Amino acid sequence: MAYDFTAAEKKWQEHWERSGAFRTEDGSARPKFYCLAQFPYPSGAGLHMGHVEIYTYADIIARFKLHQGFEVLHPMGFDAFGLPTENHAIKEGLHPAIITERNCANFRRQLKDMGFSYDWSREVTTSDPAYYRWTQWIWKRLYEKGLAYKAEVPVNWCDTCRIVAANEEVDAEGLHERCGKPTRARRRSQWMFRITAYAEQLLKGLEELDWPESSKKAQRDWIGRSEGATVFFGLAEHEGRIEVYTTRPDTLFGATYMVLAPEHPLVGRITVPGERAAVKAYVERAAGRSEFERGELNKEKTGVATGAYAINPVNGERIPVWVADYVLMSYGTGAIMAVPAHDERDFEFARVHKLPVIEVVRPEGAAPSTLEQAHTGEGVMVNSRHGDLDLDGLRQREAVAKTIAWLEAKGLGQRKVNYRLRDWVFARQRYWGEPFPIYYLENGAAALLDDGDLPLELPEVESYQPTDNGESPLAPLENWIRFKDRQGRTGRRESDTMPNWAGSCWYYLRFMDPHNSREFATLERQRRWGRVDVYVGGTEHLNLHDLYSRFWQRALFDLGLVAEPEPFQKLLHQGMMLGPDGSKMSKSAGNVVNPDQILVDHGTDVLRLNLCFMGPVEANKPWSEEGLFAMRRFIGRVERLYAEHEAWEEGEGELAARIALHRTVKAVTADMERYRFNTAIARLMELLNELQRQVRRGRKALEAFAVMLSPFAPHFAEEMWERLGHGGGITRAPYPGFDESLCAEEEVEIAVQFNGKIRLRAKVPGGLGAAELQARMLELPEVREKLAGKPPLKVIAVPGRLVNIILGGG
Repeated sequence: MAYDFTAAEKKWQEHWERSGAFRTEDGSARPKFYCLAQFPYPSGAGLHMGHVEIYTYADIIARFKLHQGFEVLHPMGFDAFGLPTENHAIKEGLHPAIITERNCANFRRQLKDMGFSYDWSREVTTSDPAYYRWTQWIWKRLYEKGLAYKAEVPVNWCDTCRIVAANEEVDAEGLHERCGKPTRARRRSQWMFRITAYAEQLLKGLEELDWPESSKKAQRDWIGRSEGATVFFGLAEHEGRIEVYTTRPDTLFGATYMVLAPEHPLVGRITVPGERAAVKAYVERAAGRSEFERGELNKEKTGVATGAYAINPVNGERIPVWVADYVLMSYGTGAIMAVPAHDERDFEFARVHKLPVIEVVRPEGAAPSTLEQAHTGEGVMVNSRHGDLDLDGLRQREAVAKTIAWLEAKGLGQRKVNYRLRDWVFARQRYWGEPFPIYYLENGAAALLDDGDLPLELPEVESYQPTDNGESPLAPLENWIRFKDRQGRTGRRESDTMPNWAGSCWYYLRFMDPHNSREFATLERQRRWGRVDVYVGGTEHLNLHDLYSRFWQRALFDLGLVAEPEPFQKLLHQGMMLGPDGSKMSKSAGNVVNPDQILVDHGTDVLRLNLCFMGPVEANKPWSEEGLFAMRRFIGRVERLYAEHEAWEEGEGELAARIALHRTVKAVTADMERYRFNTAIARLMELLNELQRQVRRGRKALEAFAVMLSPFAPHFAEEMWERLGHGGGITRAPYPGFDESLCAEEEVEIAVQFNGKIRLRAKVPGGLGAAELQARMLELPEVREKLAGKPPLKVIAVPGRLVNIILGGG
């Protein structure tokens, strides 16, 4: 009887739901495994192939762990607050809650049609008042800890969305990641999170995590720890001083001018009368420019002199003080000492404004010369001697240490650790977000809502558009904004709402205890489930959601409210799903693949197998329609093998089959633990070939094959398991073991060619078939580096001898 995927998938999905196959037991004696994929924002478009890829990988891991005897927590929910839903509501004239529920229902249907092994009883939605009650409660605790505060700050304003964007939401070109349009600078009173207070903890915590090194580096670079000194420059004609932070105090003798950010509070005080008009005009122009525009290396270096002078602390020289917009108030102290001989921006500025350039670091062995460009490399100190400070002839490390010690001894500076990370802008001027549980009394004092008054729910509004002056749609609602608190005091509610990141900062905790009305999650449940063992999602969230969640977790840990200091022990990043032409999938490009249609035409198991076989999890992969038909043929071959099961003997079959089986089990188990799904499938294909060649076949081999295939093609595996006479389903059938004595293999050396030329050699176990050999070679770091994320045009694998990888461009 031919395999009918439509009937089988419906049958087994109903069985799983009816039997509670994936319901998680908190009190189980089994060891725990918490598998989580980043939950989706429920857009109107429904699931796209990128979603399906992520959730397929996570589901394979969860099912594999079930077979290994773990109690698996594998939940799903919806990150439902945010701007896209609000914009959709404006367009359709419907309440965002209606659109959210409609979109969530569609996502839920699609996810269930895929047969994912979720415990749906734990579903959460961040826009549900029962959920965001706890988001507000957590915010209150962080506010009480001093981590949430309101301040007048320069922000990234998006005219298109009419909201403030956090620094992490603005890309390298100054564009808002939500709409792709430019942001501009604007000063505004904003709720902030003091994430900088946790900069050092966030850095050190990375060392205990099993994350890709590239992901750790991304967060380290974003946090941007540097060691240097705060240096005090006295003012020549004014009281007070200018403080600068520098990682290169050894170059102080080369400081020939200073620059203040236009927003620096000293600008207005020290500017001489003759320069005030020019400085005022410059400051006003700079106020409308974004930090990205101001920081571009290739832009014209503009600035104006204040007419004031500072005193260089190491030699007593008077140096002019300028104002320039390439210095940012939000980084360091908002002032720099300019060393044009050894900094590219300072050099360009000095050349434009005809300021002196003094060389203080010279390449070893080089002769003195007029600098044509800044020397930013290594060298020895020159022209750096005055009084009792002599740096000449020293290298950087020695010169930095000596300078800092001298500054501290003289009271002219101090050692300092600085961070690139800035405090997190945590407010939006929109409707569809969590209201802040805070209000302002008539005397201006802020007061928190009582915990018993949570959740503070969103009111009904006539318009979801921000006001013309950029206030939230809640601001005009006087009957909601004004209220009396429990003490009878009149107050005004905060009209801004929380950003879409708020609910996702802690959702992994709520999945542990989703129905608790007294706590967001008990410590007992948290100790049971611990950290997320593997978290599947994209690298685009590393310095947004992933970083924010780590900050909340560490702050809550310090408050004794969570059991672990870190949320995600292991990150697994999926590569980008590309169109068949190798370009990014998009509606405008016309290369979007509809998952729903693939389920109708091929079934979910074929889709899952194709996704996994296209390449390593983390690689970018062009969609392959041909792969679907290849996977259908593979399932067809397996089905024909099982159709003959009644003629199979008890046991594992003849020796060759036993050896092939045990070697495959060992190798596939290792692949599954390393999330190398493409090579695991390749090994199953090779085992299938071997089993088909055998005359005397063993039923145990069929059983083991079904269990190994089950994580990839669960509906089909269930059907084959049932054909073998097993009742109750395959989902918790023990994963097969292996006999090490049957797994010993001699290694062979394989030549790896690119376009016919041998570039490296690699040793692999003997006996690998073409498919498995190809998959293994494409996994080699040297090969992946050469491919740089692009698929080869063709791969020719000759078992036992060579693999020839054909690249584009000859």
